[in-house]
Amino acid sequence: MRVLGCGIMGIRNVLFLVFICFRINGSASQSEDVGALQALTLDWENLPPSWNSGDPCDSGWEGITCTNSRITGITLANMGLKGQLTTDLSILSELQILDLSYNKALKGSLPQSIGRLSKLRRLILLGCGFSGKIPDSIGSLEQLVDLSLNDNKFSGEIPSSIGKLRKLYWLDIANNQLSGDLPVSSGDTPGLDLLVNTKHFHFGMNQLSGTIPPRLFNSNMTLIHVLFDNNRFTGGIPSTLGLVRTLEAVRLDRNSLSGDLPDNLNSLTHVNELFLSNNELSGLLPDLTGMDSLTNLDLSNNSFDATEVPQWLPSLQSLTTLMMEAAGLEGQLPLELFDIPQLQNVRLKNNRINGTFELSSSYSRKLQSIDLQNNSITAVTVGPGYNFTLILEDNPYCQNADASSSFCKSRGDLGSSYTNPISCILPRCSSEQIPSPTCRCAYPFTGTLVFRAPPAFGNTHFFTNLQQDLLQKLGKFGLPVESISLSDVSVDQFGYLNMRLAVFPAVQDHFNRTGVFSLAFVFSNQTYKPPKEYGPYVFYASTYTQFGGASRSNNQSRTGIIVGAVIGGSVLLLLLLCAGGYAYHQRKRAEKAKQQANPFVSWESHGTGGDVPQLKGARFFTLEELHKSTNNFSKANNIGSGGYGKVYRGILADGQIVAIKRSQQGSMQGSQEFKNEVELLSRVHHKNLVKLVGFCFDKGEHTLIYEFIPNGTLMDSLSGKSGIQLDWLRRLMVTLGSARGLQYLHELADPPIIHRDIKSNNILLDERLNAKVADFGLSKLFGDDDQKGYVTTQVKGTMGYLDPEYFMSNQLTEKSDIYSFGVVMLEMVTGRRPIQDGKYIVKEIRDAKDGGTDLYSLQSVMDPFLLTNTTLLAGFEKFVDLALQCVHDEGAMRPTMGEVVKEIEHIVQLAGMNPNADTSLSYESTSGGNSIHPYSDNSLFNYSGSISLTRHDLP
Repeated sequence: MRVLGCGIMGIRNVLFLVFICFRINGSASQSEDVGALQALTLDWENLPPSWNSGDPCDSGWEGITCTNSRITGITLANMGLKGQLTTDLSILSELQILDLSYNKALKGSLPQSIGRLSKLRRLILLGCGFSGKIPDSIGSLEQLVDLSLNDNKFSGEIPSSIGKLRKLYWLDIANNQLSGDLPVSSGDTPGLDLLVNTKHFHFGMNQLSGTIPPRLFNSNMTLIHVLFDNNRFTGGIPSTLGLVRTLEAVRLDRNSLSGDLPDNLNSLTHVNELFLSNNELSGLLPDLTGMDSLTNLDLSNNSFDATEVPQWLPSLQSLTTLMMEAAGLEGQLPLELFDIPQLQNVRLKNNRINGTFELSSSYSRKLQSIDLQNNSITAVTVGPGYNFTLILEDNPYCQNADASSSFCKSRGDLGSSYTNPISCILPRCSSEQIPSPTCRCAYPFTGTLVFRAPPAFGNTHFFTNLQQDLLQKLGKFGLPVESISLSDVSVDQFGYLNMRLAVFPAVQDHFNRTGVFSLAFVFSNQTYKPPKEYGPYVFYASTYTQFGGASRSNNQSRTGIIVGAVIGGSVLLLLLLCAGGYAYHQRKRAEKAKQQANPFVSWESHGTGGDVPQLKGARFFTLEELHKSTNNFSKANNIGSGGYGKVYRGILADGQIVAIKRSQQGSMQGSQEFKNEVELLSRVHHKNLVKLVGFCFDKGEHTLIYEFIPNGTLMDSLSGKSGIQLDWLRRLMVTLGSARGLQYLHELADPPIIHRDIKSNNILLDERLNAKVADFGLSKLFGDDDQKGYVTTQVKGTMGYLDPEYFMSNQLTEKSDIYSFGVVMLEMVTGRRPIQDGKYIVKEIRDAKDGGTDLYSLQSVMDPFLLTNTTLLAGFEKFVDLALQCVHDEGAMRPTMGEVVKEIEHIVQLAGMNPNADTSLSYESTSGGNSIHPYSDNSLFNYSGSISLTRHDLP
């Protein structure tokens, strides 16, 4: 063992010398990254099997993301890794994401050298076993957006240097052993009060003490979550908290706070959850009438002065849960309290409430429980037909001999039980497998979902809605998920709502490594966000071991590195001598195999007509592969249909999620359209064009395989079908993206391509709502021999989008696409289909324009959703003008696609965005991150399992 240890140290020293040599020679590069990664993980166990040999960037090491052959991302969440971080980490100078979450056996301290990772944007170490102090050098990571160190064993004080992270969006250090005061700035010393762009202060479940400094909060801050619960804070709640008007959730419960509540809490009009229970707060309750967004209010177990039940409580019309146990309340309950329409749970036990408990006829039909134990209520007036739980134990009412009603029976804690609904007969599974809700035996990805500010959860709708939301959004992120199960619901001692989450795999009975760390990343990075009413959450993943193959041990990994290097050097000369003869032999075999395997050898014999397609990179799939990837084209995998046939969601053998467009007999598009689309998409490559992965021409099948675009069509979003509401800024970016895709076809493709079927149904939105133009079945090449400037061809396209000049003359030009695109722009303005209720959108806009393009002249035809945000419609008039130029009756009067792109870029600049920056960045800068559609987070996960490095809007 000692010899092996010396050998490892020797290798580490050699690698270190190599790094020094590279730096001296000014060539820090890909090789340096490779060596650094190997040195960093030399002592790690349970590395992915792909980490065996070759270059991490070129050999597809799982969990490694590269840009220009440099390592920019390491995402190995929930891989069961063992080991610790060493100073070798700092050599990965281009690293932007480090996510090692849910690896409990990763221990030790964070090295001071982590501060050298100057480009690091996300440091996510949730649920590991790290200990010691958080190094001061972390304040040197000036590009850091996300710092998640929660659920470790960090101790000591919070470094004041964190105050230098001016780009920090997410700060989560909860559930550690941190102690001491909260640092604030003083002179040259930074502090947390300087983090004016940070949205999240998650500090709960530590040992932090002292007072909450008044200087910690100021009016420049944009915080939405302040979670300081379960600590040891003393003193009063600073009135400066009321200056942070952006707050949505405040948890200061389970501390030792004292004194009066600040009067200006009433100014926090956006707060949904206010938890101040289990402190030593005193004085009179302030009037909270202005907090009309409150859904959960908990003031229980304090030392407030005895006071009448506040008459302002019924004014909180958004309230779902009211908890004021042992809050010094006395007198009679206001009749209107139970008329609050959303009210579900009321807990007012251990007070001195007296008189008659009475409900009006208009009481909330969502009521689930009212707990009035240990009060002074003498009578009850409740009409027939109520279906909530009322508890009056230890009230004078229950001392009467006649009062044998269920109101007076002893009750346990009013929790909530939930059983995942099963609509089939459960199979017998092996000891390690679990039956899914669809009755398949599988190895699910599991963990505990914890809501840190628990909403009302007494009915099954809370859980079924959450299940549906999880399933829908995980599918939208392109994850191979078949079903979701929730179970074991409980409220823990910290006041958190816990539930067991199981995510079941699609197609196979297990997830591969890419699927597991991608799922883990979606939760650790907070890419998944539940509906707003569920509040802030955290997810703790269980270690996943069933990857469908044996994982390598540390010894195997180490041996692969050492032995591979030795053997590689020994056989290199022999390989070089054999290379010439072998290459010649292989070339001959490849030419023969290519000829035999050509999927279009029988193109003519099938009666398809036309020449064999000229392919550039499109992969050929057999029908058997497609059956396997779609579970035999099951109904569950059907995601749409059209004139060509049905579209299915499939998972390829390498884990890639794809969309498979399968022709059906009698389809509107035939073999020529199939050949056309295969040829065109295999030769065009642009970020705003849908990528063709491959095709199937096997056993009479005409099937196209595309990249999976999770958020559906632009038409679905504009109509509300997808659930995504596009505000004006996002519509501008979608318009710009699709225009750039068309510009590429018209001006950069060689030869140029006319799409011929531009419509909102052929513009797809990816996981970040970037536009991608799709469906090239009707497209036409515009070659050099088309000297007349047009192609005479049969009229094809979609009514409402058709260029009238092309329709009348059969002469197709690129201006025909311009007309169709103009119609799409008008759809953006109106939210209507081109022809709806017998009215044509182009004529409607022209008529409504009435001499101007201001909002007032177009209100009658505008999308009502845009009218609710009229102050944000920057560049609206120019946008409508441009759309009307595009739909000019004469093609010669329409702009080119390049001119359209340039004008839209100008409009985007007027709206305060950078047209050349990542859309998520520019969008955030103008909207403050408060976008309306549910996927404004601009998910970092894409369908192929890789991680994008652009910033997204965190919750």
